[in-house]
Amino acid sequence: MARKLVGWVPHIGKSTRPHYIAIADAIETDMRAGRLAPNDRLPPQRQLAEQLGLNFTTVARAYVEAQRRGLIESRVGAGSFVRTMAATPGPRPARAVQLVDLTMNLPPEPQDPALVERMRRGLAEIGADLQALLRYQGFGGAPADKDAAIVWLARHRVEVPADRVLICPGAHAALLAIMSTILRPGDTVACESLTYPGARAIAAQLGLSMVGLAMDEQGIDAAAFEEACQRHGVKVLYCNPTLLNPTTATITTRRRHDLIAVARRHGVKIIEDDAYGCIPVAPPPAFAVLAPDITYYVAGLAKCLGAGLRVAYLVAPDVRSAWPLAAFLRASTVMASPLTVALATHWIAEGVAEDVLSAIRTESRARQALVRDILPAGTWQADPEGFHVWVNLPAPWSRSSFTGHMRNSGIGVVGSDAFVVSREAPEAVRVCLGGLADRKAAQQALEYLADALIHPAPAATASVI
Repeated sequence: MARKLVGWVPHIGKSTRPHYIAIADAIETDMRAGRLAPNDRLPPQRQLAEQLGLNFTTVARAYVEAQRRGLIESRVGAGSFVRTMAATPGPRPARAVQLVDLTMNLPPEPQDPALVERMRRGLAEIGADLQALLRYQGFGGAPADKDAAIVWLARHRVEVPADRVLICPGAHAALLAIMSTILRPGDTVACESLTYPGARAIAAQLGLSMVGLAMDEQGIDAAAFEEACQRHGVKVLYCNPTLLNPTTATITTRRRHDLIAVARRHGVKIIEDDAYGCIPVAPPPAFAVLAPDITYYVAGLAKCLGAGLRVAYLVAPDVRSAWPLAAFLRASTVMASPLTVALATHWIAEGVAEDVLSAIRTESRARQALVRDILPAGTWQADPEGFHVWVNLPAPWSRSSFTGHMRNSGIGVVGSDAFVVSREAPEAVRVCLGGLADRKAAQQALEYLADALIHPAPAATASVI
């Protein structure tokens, strides 16, 4: 049983070494002297920071360093504990500390045992047809899969006939098919000034030019879109209109109408990447509902059910537009994985998908409540039902110094450079909360982040010239 070492405080004296190194050294010294025994629980990081008169960040980094040396281990929800030290002195084995990854934007995983069991049961039940699912399938989705797609889309207010729907192996494949089919090298795509990196990568691969459009509190500025159409001959507007990755912004209904009016005036098609459209309970109507004749709509399941569920439903503006898309997808992907599609279809038919989505919303709301409680006011923006946060860095932090500092401390975040189009990158980072194992891990990561925002490390000041 662990002893709670309430009274233990490391002696760091007047060491000329960085404080975090001095604390790690003190842990090792006290372990060798027997003042710390295996399985002893160390004081909470914030408590120790107050006792030593140091920043929380410094103590947190000290614990990371001690873990790297193999001196202590962290147990989620329990604290940090002393490990067993080798009886004979010698070189310490290098222990890699697992990065707390806040870089990948994926939904939180359901934790309810009954729901998880239903998800597993679905996997077992489709296995009854395993041999059939290991064969080549008809392209674009079997009738049952298209029926499930129509049901899923209709639940989220996009009602379409089956002959305009294609089943794709993920949103990336759908976006690549659309851009390859309706655009040519050198064509111009307008998009949010901060946009999804995957769309940028596809555009670059196809030799397309992207023009970033200014945004305000309602979304893409319609006047900026008008000017871009006049100046650059825009062929397509690509947008991630609900819970924009990275800023979490949602284009209002009125602004969607304004953008559609501009698109119609200039003969511009719209690619609506609605990756997060299912997350809010009451999102604005999709572009595919307001302007179905000019909109290519992509609804991936990765962000609303699970990142490994590589299935997306592509809705074409009309039947004739679906034909070249189907030809491209057949040539480039052959088919979506029958096993994955069958699982998605089963979950939708049995109501499991809707319950998973509800669980994701509930957990996302709880984690966003932590954001409101912990992060300094005015430094962040987020949606109450989303699972990522856009953090605007206060001076003297720069995006490079902040991401470097966080990575050195064992936490990964993404700087704004990954998202920027046609403008100078703002001093901001994206923080993703969905991939963390549980709410306690999210809280700890946010506390560390908050302390770094409030008490910039010396490196932040040094990086400003």
